[in-house]
Formats: sequence, structure tokens, C-alpha cells
Amino acid sequence: MSTSTEVTQDRGFFGHPRGLANLAGTEMWERFSYYGMQAILLYYLYFTAEKGGLGLDEATAAGIVGAYGGSVYLATIAGSWVADRLLGPERTLFYSGVLILTGHLALAVLPGVAGVAVGLICVALGSGGLKATATTLVGMLYGQDDVRRDSAFSIFYMGINLGALVGPLLTGLLQDNIGFHYGFGLAAIGMALGLTQYTLGRKNLPDAGRVVPNPLTGPDRIRALGIGVVAVAAILVLVLTGVIAADNLATVVTWVIVAAVIALFTVLLTSKRVDGVERARVWAFAPMFLASFGFWALFQQQFTVLAIYAEQRVDLDLWGWSIPPSWFNSVEPLFVVLLAPVFAALWVKLGDRQPSTPVKFAIGVGSMGVAFLVMALLGFTKGDKVIPPLLLVLVLVIFVVGEMCLSPVGLSLSTKLAPKAFTAQMVALFYLSLALGTSVAGALAEYYSKDDEPAYFGVLGGVAIALGVAMAAMTPLVRKLMRGVR
Repeated sequence: MSTSTEVTQDRGFFGHPRGLANLAGTEMWERFSYYGMQAILLYYLYFTAEKGGLGLDEATAAGIVGAYGGSVYLATIAGSWVADRLLGPERTLFYSGVLILTGHLALAVLPGVAGVAVGLICVALGSGGLKATATTLVGMLYGQDDVRRDSAFSIFYMGINLGALVGPLLTGLLQDNIGFHYGFGLAAIGMALGLTQYTLGRKNLPDAGRVVPNPLTGPDRIRALGIGVVAVAAILVLVLTGVIAADNLATVVTWVIVAAVIALFTVLLTSKRVDGVERARVWAFAPMFLASFGFWALFQQQFTVLAIYAEQRVDLDLWGWSIPPSWFNSVEPLFVVLLAPVFAALWVKLGDRQPSTPVKFAIGVGSMGVAFLVMALLGFTKGDKVIPPLLLVLVLVIFVVGEMCLSPVGLSLSTKLAPKAFTAQMVALFYLSLALGTSVAGALAEYYSKDDEPAYFGVLGGVAIALGVAMAAMTPLVRKLMRGVR
């Protein structure tokens, strides 16, 4: 097995291990398929049948998209558990990719609600497993004190956003000119390319990724199987009896995520396999979890409220050609691609002088507050008039500044603060902040209306700025609990 020292001596990819290139490329194709599909999903749900959609009302459609997005990151718990207890991160990532491909094929081939149900369930479960394990494997490429670590996650994040940039452009173009199912089919092709690349580059991944950190015993396997069967049966009963329905899906998923967050924090804080230093670091993550949740509750509205806003409030006419509204999903990843190398170089250049992680989190959530206050100002000054597209682009650029301070840094932090026995599950805890924010972003869409835009965006922007100030004030305490991790 390769030791951490042996791994860090590999500098074959621009000063980084070659495994980083494979993982970043795999995530690029997975995000191509994920965001390409998500960019047209909301419109597929609420466009009329004449336009190729299913004709749901906007609030229900946005709730489904939010619930689906939250379920993706909720599924990181299941994926990380499989990685930690059954297969190890490396094999879990591969099989998760196969499941994602199956889901995109279902959306492309199966018509109507059946295709949506099968497709979204498969993509959600597969994406959850892939995201938790890919992040874990990136962390395994570096020693605990390797100064390249945050830089590596910024590069990894740039690969993610290359896929997120191109996916919506191409699927949106196909949807606009040929039909929704062709766009979903292109997403499936992207995931197939990602699986192919991953298979060819598996030899460059750390041997530690093939080890099961905390394997299940025989009785534990039977118990886990029984719990899984009961859980699936319970969900089916709730759906068939109408307790869980399309119009309350976002709320149900939100409360499930809250329960999962409490359960996972409890496991990490009470396990006998977690020592005192590791336990303090888990406590340090708690306020940053809340800041991360606040950030994502606003950020993920680009797929719910801002998607509706782009289609209905923005001037989409460009010299006689109608811009597909889904293309605005590519604005934010475009600027991430442009700015990720800048931030990666900045963190490396600053070294020990760079802002601590809690301060970066405060800047991230505060930036989202500023972006929403700009949206409130647009609603106040423009009224019912259409919005120039460049103004929405400006707002999304502010999104990027916040994202670069929080998201890749949060991924890196989750691997640095993770207890040794729960590496993937600590990454899953970070993704649960994203899950909770995403599902809440879907639920909040119910309160959005063109008539109350200043109040809607203004209140949320003010809350986010207050949360950023609180995070900054807690920095000394959080840094003390981090026990030497910066």
C-alpha cells in the first residue's frame, strides 16, 4: 500500500499527483451530465405538453427540483457508508457512476412521470456515492500538512465547473431545438465518457482508496440489509398512501435531512473510535456547517427561483435570436473556471498568511447576502420591466466569489477534520449542509413572486449577511476547537 509520503512525491500533474487529473476529469464528466440534465429539468416539469413538458405548476416543479437536489447530497450518507463499511471509496465511486448512467438513460428513454421517477432516483443515489468518494480520494492523495491541499481542491473544483459550464449549454441547445429527451440523452453520453476515463486511470489512484476502513462483520451485514429493506418499504407505503406527494416533497426531504444531520453528528461525537482531538474538531465543524447551509440555501436558488426568473423576467432576445434560459446555468461555472486558478494560486502564495477557514466561510455566506441584496435592488428599481441579461450575469459573478471562498475550502476542510474511522462520512456531513440548503431552496420557491421581489430577496440577503458576521465573530473559538488544523 502506498504511504502518504509516497503519494505526495508524485508531481506528474502540474506539481500534483496524477490521480488528481483522473478524479478531476471524472467529476468534470459527471457534472456535465448532472448540470446538463438539471438545467432543463425544471422547464421539463412545468412547460406545457405543447412545449414538450409535463405541465406541473411552477411551485410544485421547483419543489421537486429542490427535493431532488437535496436528495443527491443526502445520498452521500449512503454512499459514504458503503465506502467505509462495504466496498472502499474507489470501488464505490465506480459503481455509483454506473448507477448515474442508468438514471440518465431512463430520463432519455422513458416517457412522462415514470422516466422522471426512475431517472431522478438513480441519479440521486449514484451522485451521492460518487461525490463523497471522489472528494475522499482527492484527500488521500496528500499528506495532512501538504500545502498543496487547498490548491488541489480548487483544481478539482475547476474540473467540476468545466463540466457544469458546458453541460447546460449543449443540453439546453438540444432541448430548445429538438426536444427534452435528446438533452437527457446527451447527459447520459457525458456520464459514459466519465466512466471510461475513470476506468483507464484507476491505476493512478492511492492504494488506500481500495481499503475498507471499517468493514462490516457478518451479523452487521444482515442487520444493515434488513434496515435497508424496511426503509424502502416504508417509503413506498408513504408514497402510495399520499403522505409523500409532489407538492410537499421538498418539505419532507428537508426534515429527513435535518434528522440525518443530527444522527451523523451524534455518531461522530459519541463513537468510541473517535478520540478527544477528533471530537473537538467535529464540534468545530458545527458552526461552519450552519454557515455552509445558509450559503447553499441561497446559492441553489439558481436552479429554482432564479431559473424561473431567467425564463420570465430577463430579456432573452439577442438580435432576433431567443437565448435558452437554461444557458444562465453556465454563467456561474464559467466564472468559476476563470477564477479557480486565481484562488488556487492565491492560497498557495499566501501560505500561512491566508485567511483561516472560518473567515473564508464568513466571506462566502456574506457574499451571497450581497448578491441577493442586488437582486432586491433590481426588483425595486425595475418593477415589472424586463431585466437586461448582463445584470443577472453580474449577480451570478458575485455568487462565484462566495463559492470560491466556501465550497472547495469546505471540501478540503471536511477531509482535514475527519476522524480516521469516519473519513467518507465526514465528507458526507459537509454535503449534508449542501443537501439541506438545496431542499430549502426548493421550498422557498413557494414564497417567491414577481410582485414581492424586493422583500423576498432583501430578507434573505440580510439574513445571509448577519450569518456571515456571526461566523466571523466565532472564528477564535472555532480555530481553538480545530486543534491545529487551519
